[in-house]
Amino acid sequence: MNIGLPDGSVKELAAGATVADVAASIGAGLAKAALAGKVDGTLVDLTATVTDGATVEIITAKSPEALHIMRHSCAHIMAEAVQELYPGTQIAFGPATDDGYFYDFELPNNISSDDFGAIEKKMAEIVKADEPFVREVVSIDEAKKIFADQRFKLEHIDDLTDQEISIYRHGSFVDLCAGPHVPSAGKIGAFKMMKLAGAYWRGDATREQLQRLYGTAFFKKSELEEYLHNLEEAEKRDHRRIGREMDIFMMRDEAPGFPFFLPNGMILKNTLLDYWREIHKKAGYVEISTPMIMNKQLWQTSGHWDHYKDNMYSTVIDEEEYCVKPMNCPGGVLVYASKPHSYRDLPIRAGEIGLVHRHEMKGALHGLFRVRCFNQDDAHLFVRPDQLTEEIVGVVKLIDSVYQQFGFTYHVELSTRPEDSMGSDEDWEAAEAGLKTALEELGMEYEVNEGDGAFYGPKIDFHLEDSIGRTWQCGTIQLDFQLPERFELEYIGADGGKHRPVMIHRVVFGSIERFIGILIEHFAGVFPLWLAPEQVRVLPLSERLQDKADEVTQRLQNAGLRATLDTRNEKIGYKIREAQMQKIPYMLVIGDREAESGLVSVRSHKEGDLGTMPEAEFLEKVQKEVADKAR
Repeated sequence: MNIGLPDGSVKELAAGATVADVAASIGAGLAKAALAGKVDGTLVDLTATVTDGATVEIITAKSPEALHIMRHSCAHIMAEAVQELYPGTQIAFGPATDDGYFYDFELPNNISSDDFGAIEKKMAEIVKADEPFVREVVSIDEAKKIFADQRFKLEHIDDLTDQEISIYRHGSFVDLCAGPHVPSAGKIGAFKMMKLAGAYWRGDATREQLQRLYGTAFFKKSELEEYLHNLEEAEKRDHRRIGREMDIFMMRDEAPGFPFFLPNGMILKNTLLDYWREIHKKAGYVEISTPMIMNKQLWQTSGHWDHYKDNMYSTVIDEEEYCVKPMNCPGGVLVYASKPHSYRDLPIRAGEIGLVHRHEMKGALHGLFRVRCFNQDDAHLFVRPDQLTEEIVGVVKLIDSVYQQFGFTYHVELSTRPEDSMGSDEDWEAAEAGLKTALEELGMEYEVNEGDGAFYGPKIDFHLEDSIGRTWQCGTIQLDFQLPERFELEYIGADGGKHRPVMIHRVVFGSIERFIGILIEHFAGVFPLWLAPEQVRVLPLSERLQDKADEVTQRLQNAGLRATLDTRNEKIGYKIREAQMQKIPYMLVIGDREAESGLVSVRSHKEGDLGTMPEAEFLEKVQKEVADKAR
């Protein structure tokens, strides 16, 4: 029989050949490296047979799917170790995840993190034995016999409609599983138990409470070590802790999901918004503001009510239902529609820092990353079809300049039509083609994210990578033929006739609140000077030098710097350590020598002791650093 390969070549193999046989026919090295296969796009074990005409891809550790398969196999190893260590354990579900894997157990006695060492030791023994993962297809009745002592599995089997189901055996362990798995336990790399949590059977709070054991695994020990290091770094950078310590924001039980910005946070927020306004003015944008509450009919016309009502807050005013806006788009549409437009007026680039509210589930709330109200740095561009590519290119360049300013790298995804969408096939095809054309003109690489567009149009999403390698979706560009149609937006063309503009939705920061959270973690609270809520702290060596230190502070403030004076009767070493802990970019120590000579002793949070210099020289240095928005 003939088997196709990804490169278009064909291999001739005997009937009944397996994926492993295909790998061996290509080369001994590939056969040794093979972990699984993909037959006509479906992931399978190496032992799976292939049929004539099938296309087969061999999965190795370098394949994108490999890590998930290996982690799934490692989850089974963990469950096997737990069952051996704790006889009578009832097993529930145990999938691989983006970060590792977990398994839910009902144990004879609850375990703690103190038991992780014993579990890891047993897992290592199982991996060293290198027994194979064996797939079997059994009937429902056979499965019930196999799992006669596992009540969660029996309940799950009763819900299955297939007459035959697959199970996997490994040593003494067996579980219901679709697979695939690595061929044997010896293919599993470095692993570690991570944490414990509670979980209800099937997520039902009325059912049994189980213990959920989390673990992770990587092919290389160095990759595991890097992951653990990044986790440690992420914990150190947690914006909730840093935000509290630096008086940036707080959350209260009285307003769950609604952040309070404190004085330092307002400085940070307003500095970002000043920067936003500066670059948008240069790019030809005007700024508008639209109401927070508008009637329900508007949201029905826009389509948001049908597609988004579960996330919207509403109220009744004058016996009519109104909605608190979850986004700014319809308000921007009404501004455009408020007066007639000529083709000469376009493009219109209207920006808005709009406060929006969205109902998020309580369990999903997380610091500034997931909140129920936030400011969105929206802009809506109304353009002629012939201006579309140029305007998208302009938006991409603007977004790129902002991310470069903060030191972010990023990748781009093109998200296409979702199932829940509105509009014609022709409009969607034209919109997707418009975005592709712009990206190609820029020479920008992108991934296609099928079905993840907005309900009214496709979009380009920007995924930032922070200083420890995590990614965040922030900026987006969305193309929209639907709202102009629904609201009957028009402009008078050169031909004197009425034409429909194209609408571009875009954000740069996305949620201002979320972006601040990202910046806190990206910089670990050590903000660039231009962003730092407190830029300079002046530290007199003694009380009698406070007047002189106050004069220095006043001059810094008059020069536009955010400077404060520490007048506490504490030792200078304590004051310096505290300022360092509070991540103040610069400290100026004023002693007798400095007071007499007009010098300042400068300490930098990043660079340490910079020695003494004339006050004017220091001022020039930091003013330039602020003006350049240096990182």
